[in-house]
Amino acid sequence: MREVVVTGGGTGIGYAVAEAFAALGDHVTITGRREHVLKEAAQRIGAAYASFNAASPVAVNEALDSLPEHVDVLVNNAGGNTNLDRRQSGDLMDVAEAWWANLNANLMSAVLMTTALTPRMGAGGRVVSIGSIAARGTGSGSYGAAKAAVESWTADLAAELGPKGITANVVSPGLVVDTEFFRGRLTEEGIRARVDNTRNGRPGTPADVADTVLFLASPGARHITGQVLHVNGGAYLGR
Repeated sequence: MREVVVTGGGTGIGYAVAEAFAALGDHVTITGRREHVLKEAAQRIGAAYASFNAASPVAVNEALDSLPEHVDVLVNNAGGNTNLDRRQSGDLMDVAEAWWANLNANLMSAVLMTTALTPRMGAGGRVVSIGSIAARGTGSGSYGAAKAAVESWTADLAAELGPKGITANVVSPGLVVDTEFFRGRLTEEGIRARVDNTRNGRPGTPADVADTVLFLASPGARHITGQVLHVNGGAYLGR
């Protein structure tokens, strides 16, 4: 039985990933900032949970005792486009705060959690970070830039962890429905426009992403590291 930690595991893609590992018989710990959401999700799938802000070094340090002493798989899923929760303006302070918010939520949460937990990993360990099609020139400003930084950091991480027998990869989704990502603001027209860009004519689901994460955590992916696996129905072609 593996010890699996999934950040942002209470809803959406993170929940689907945690549920998939739990269904395999792994012991899963989900993390997030909303304790009531985590508690309910953990009860549904038979997981443990720890409520804290993964983008805060102080909070991560304080949470270490509530996380497994040994970790086999770390899935850095916490994040999202924080611009969707902010008032947009041209004021320099607002611009700076908006960029820092996305960098903290998407990049620093992954960096901090990985730095804290990879010392608890042995050979065969896996780090999987959730990226986004927004990192590949589809826009989204500071969110896309933060996810692009996740890809660059993962390349260095793979080199750092490789001699220890640990792999590090990014799973990069396109449009995924049935999540809280768009805060209920995505219209039917918006979905149709994104689906029109795919090769298989459908949006993604959390299960599509979870299955790819499971593969990267499997023995069959032992020689895959430093890579970005695109899960977007061909909306972006990783050539």
